[in-house]
Amino acid sequence: MSFLAWLYDAQISVAGHPITWREILGNAFGFASALGGLRRQVWAWPVGIIGNVLLFSVFIAATFQADAQVPLFGQAGRQVFFVITSVYGWWRWRQLRSAAGADGQSAIKPRWATAGERTAYLLLAVAGVLVCQWVFAVIGAGWPAPRWYYWCDAWIFVGSMLATYAMARGWTDFWLTWIAVDAVGVPLLWHSHYYPTAILYVVYAALVVAGFLVWLRAARREGPVDAAEESEVMTA
Repeated sequence: MSFLAWLYDAQISVAGHPITWREILGNAFGFASALGGLRRQVWAWPVGIIGNVLLFSVFIAATFQADAQVPLFGQAGRQVFFVITSVYGWWRWRQLRSAAGADGQSAIKPRWATAGERTAYLLLAVAGVLVCQWVFAVIGAGWPAPRWYYWCDAWIFVGSMLATYAMARGWTDFWLTWIAVDAVGVPLLWHSHYYPTAILYVVYAALVVAGFLVWLRAARREGPVDAAEESEVMTA
């Protein structure tokens, strides 16, 4: 148990700020997963799940430790839903790659969401933020947080879920959602003293822009994808 406790608490100090190895490794796995997503590789999903588990332990730590950093319940909760959505994405990309007979190649062909899909996507975003900011405010942040804090945490939570789901579906839209999440996430994480994660979000922003361009080029090069045909492949 002493070894496990040491492994859990192991940290380094950067500019006088203690950073756990769990936060560093969790972000490293997350970055690797993002690179795999850019390349449309199935392994991106299980790698991301490992990062989610590590980061969950970081963000929820203040629930159990009085001297831990400010808790971000929205950030912690989204790691749980990341795992759930990632299991779906892992299954879906494996199915599509298998149906295409393209072992070792890109798992999916990217496409824009249809008008109906995008409308549902945006309505869920609005409803989700409205509900989540209220729930987070009721739960509290463990400190006298201003109201804007809950709105920001709610958007990060809901936007991340929708982006991950859109990635699982192969919608190019998910890159744009990540840009909107990063625009809120970086200032909030920095304000909450999660400096490594905030810095990584800045790097993510550059990666997201690159990924968006890569998927756009792939969509043009590989031709249009029919949503109805895609559904038939998944149900076959």
